[in-house]
Amino acid sequence: MKKTILITGSTDGIGKQIAKNLAAGGHFIIVHGRTVEKCERTIQEIKTSLPDAKLDCVSADFTSLANVKRMSEIVLEKYDHLDVLINNAGIYQSQIEITPDGFETNLAINYLAVYVLSKGLQNLLVKSNPSRIINVSSIAHKRGRIDIEHLIKFQNHNFDGYKAYADSKLMLIYFTYYLADELNGSGVTVNALHPGVITTKMLMNGFNMTGEDVIVGAETPVFLATSPEVEEITGKYFDKKVPLPSSRLSYDLLVKEQVIQWTKKVLKKGGWVQE
Repeated sequence: MKKTILITGSTDGIGKQIAKNLAAGGHFIIVHGRTVEKCERTIQEIKTSLPDAKLDCVSADFTSLANVKRMSEIVLEKYDHLDVLINNAGIYQSQIEITPDGFETNLAINYLAVYVLSKGLQNLLVKSNPSRIINVSSIAHKRGRIDIEHLIKFQNHNFDGYKAYADSKLMLIYFTYYLADELNGSGVTVNALHPGVITTKMLMNGFNMTGEDVIVGAETPVFLATSPEVEEITGKYFDKKVPLPSSRLSYDLLVKEQVIQWTKKVLKKGGWVQE
């Protein structure tokens, strides 16, 4: 059965390859990028090799959580069905940068935006069940160490870009496990993954290195989006299409609860989520 699939950050890198692969499979793809121009350019590129591809686009700059919230509202206005949400958009910001909302950029884009979008689309995904939420994390989450006090009283004089990135990806794992529990029995599965060390602009600019091709990076997200093998599997972390244990700290229920409660508090205060 062909699916309606929204892929964030799909105008470049792994996200674009995921969109190409899924479009080639006949699925209806909603491309997301920071600007309308980027989205339209990506659609034209895909249609060059796949003229019959079924594609649409939504745009939002995820440094603004109001933009993320508005994007979820636009999706709800335009579509009455969503089978798969792939939260792929991500950033590695090595220098301290604060968003207009007052959050560190890695935290805002890699975690908070995912939370706002997923919760905004949650009811549509439940209505569309069986459906899937797929969160692109990173093996870097294993270096994450969450300090709630640090989040509350942000100090930028000792900023470590890699720690900020790793922490954001660990928080994404916590959110994956939390949401999987919350949606258990609803027909919506929630899983996270490590795509591999893949040659993307983020890898080259942030780490000054190269890795495997984006074709490899797209394999696990495409598998989780379409395979009947994982239709009822939820609350897992995948690497190379195989469920593996995430970091020891990612199973710390106390820290997970602290992270989720902090997140709910700040996002509700900002008006970006309702709960």
